[in-house]
Amino acid sequence: MRDGDFSTITYAVVEPGAALVTLDRTARLNAINLAMLDDFARLYAALAADDAVRVVIITGNGKGFCSGADLVDGADLKNAGYFADPHTYLHAVQERYSALIMGLRAIPQPIIAAVNGGAAGGGFCLALASDIRIATPEAYFVASFANIGLSGGELGSSYLLPRLVGLSQAAEILYTGRKVMADEAERIGLVSAVVPRPQLMETALGFARTMAAKSVGGLRQTKRVLDQNIDAPSLAAAVEIENRNQTLLVFSGDFARLVMGFAQK
Repeated sequence: MRDGDFSTITYAVVEPGAALVTLDRTARLNAINLAMLDDFARLYAALAADDAVRVVIITGNGKGFCSGADLVDGADLKNAGYFADPHTYLHAVQERYSALIMGLRAIPQPIIAAVNGGAAGGGFCLALASDIRIATPEAYFVASFANIGLSGGELGSSYLLPRLVGLSQAAEILYTGRKVMADEAERIGLVSAVVPRPQLMETALGFARTMAAKSVGGLRQTKRVLDQNIDAPSLAAAVEIENRNQTLLVFSGDFARLVMGFAQK
């Protein structure tokens, strides 16, 4: 995969096992348009087949992370006839945007969001769908959907946010559409750490290095079990999936090698 394959994002393997994806529409605060959705679809297809990349960091170019869907692009969508009727809009627009979030969860690599500024609307959801979130002090998060006459539930926000911060706080954030500043986001568990902007990428890489040192299977199955067991109907059902994963990994080859190395220490 080459950086030249994309028009709205940049892609680079920055260290062994770690790739950096940068949203790169700075004139629009990295707003999401259909071209970006197409770029992410190509990115997901490539990452799904790439065992060498074990962890992916996502950030934004310039002063913002992502301002959400590009409203200027929305005018173009209307002119193209995508607002002709609900059925057309659902398949031509809404489901394409939601695929951005579903695809992020479907790829095997854990995702670290390095939030360098505002994360609004779809950008907020992009951060929510990541596995780990780190922010700078000037970063903020906005579920802006209710502010423009839409439901507060969009691109997985009504599913992901309550699981991160609890139902009561999630409801307040989604109903009001207010800004959640970085310090509050850290306090309520929305982000793992708040670090000065110059330290953001090194902090993200620190997490990535630790994770990339693990086995491919261990990372993939951990992402899968977290996704599945968040909604497990019982402890027994959760343990059943854990038992399956652990048994597969015991016989993967990495387990025996790593246990032997640990024992020798």
